[in-house]
Amino acid sequence: MEKRSFIKGLALAGLSAPFSGNAMEKWIEKAVHTSAGQLAEDESFWMGIRGEYKLKPDYINLENGYYNILPKEILENYIQHIREVNYQGSYYMRTVQAENKKSMAAKVAALAGCSAEELILTRNTTESLDMIIGGIHWNAGDEAVMAEQDYGSMLEMFKQVGKRYGVVSKVLSIPNHPASDEEIVTLYANAITDKTRLLMICHMVNITGQILPVRKICDMAHSKGVEVMVDGAHAIAHIQFSIPDLHCDYYGASLHKWLAVPLGVGILYVQKEKISKVWPLLAEGERKETDISRLNHIGTHPVHTDLAITHAIDFYSKIGAERKEARLRFLQQYWTSKVRNITNVVVNTPADPTRSCGIANAGIRGMNPSLLAETLLKKYGIYTVAIDGANVHGCRITPNVFTTIAELDVLVKALKELAA
Repeated sequence: MEKRSFIKGLALAGLSAPFSGNAMEKWIEKAVHTSAGQLAEDESFWMGIRGEYKLKPDYINLENGYYNILPKEILENYIQHIREVNYQGSYYMRTVQAENKKSMAAKVAALAGCSAEELILTRNTTESLDMIIGGIHWNAGDEAVMAEQDYGSMLEMFKQVGKRYGVVSKVLSIPNHPASDEEIVTLYANAITDKTRLLMICHMVNITGQILPVRKICDMAHSKGVEVMVDGAHAIAHIQFSIPDLHCDYYGASLHKWLAVPLGVGILYVQKEKISKVWPLLAEGERKETDISRLNHIGTHPVHTDLAITHAIDFYSKIGAERKEARLRFLQQYWTSKVRNITNVVVNTPADPTRSCGIANAGIRGMNPSLLAETLLKKYGIYTVAIDGANVHGCRITPNVFTTIAELDVLVKALKELAA
């Protein structure tokens, strides 16, 4: 298999060796005068970054959107935190746990460009957004607007508040290839009535990678007196942005995806003036209604995971937000541009590079997505995930910074052969 030969070649060339000490910083310093755009195409540079990961050689991993493999640096620090918390036991939990959690939340808030008074750590995007869906005050007949392409867990939560409070869910469908931002904004605007209370939108649609014009949607909704909740699961540490610049009311994300924090940490941003309107998922003791920590009680949990946030942010900062975004967009454009115009290949992601970044989705006309995913793995050694619904029929392809052009060439070859 081409993949095995490729990995063997890397090992022989010594290109998979991890950096030691501050070698990674020195490696990146060599490229400091190279633009992010130029560096995005420099395989030798990214091969060095690849050396920071321990990758299973049995398959090409193109399903990094669900959970990002931790770089060795983050993983080793995380393991050390587990040991230290275990060493201190209850002493740690009763003395510095809460302050450390608050400190880590502040680091993420700085990364997201918002106030530390507006952001808490949760366990994932689902917990964050379900807290809003289930925690705001609903009246029978109130309406919520969402898309069929939104994440299933949140769609299910809306069904639950529908049964419990009589909330009406209005579900629209986002076009895979919009002609303009205005087409998307108008789609949501036309779904709003005088009964609409909340819009749920994706920052980046998880099944196609399409980036929505969030700020324009928020401004439109606010002009009609409607709040907006954004699912940013795939945006943090993937594309550059500041949450306040989006003008949204609520924002949820998972840090185990593109920031590469260990499993078990997400964030919830709530505009300060909206905090008092939300009921906590779990009851907290007496706090000021404007104190976001009242939404943050989750009981005893793996606190060592929170501590790994600082190492994940450090690693992300070393690579550089602009460099990472440019590389991920380059990788996606590289393979999609080679298959987009092939007969029987259906690319479900916009061609405009500003409307997507690292994530894309492609299918073979007439081939069930599950069969496509199975064939890619068994015949070509490519691991991905099948998407079959919400007007999207194909496999989601999510490379990472350690993904190589040689690996994507295997994907391109596979899609061409299957399309023929």
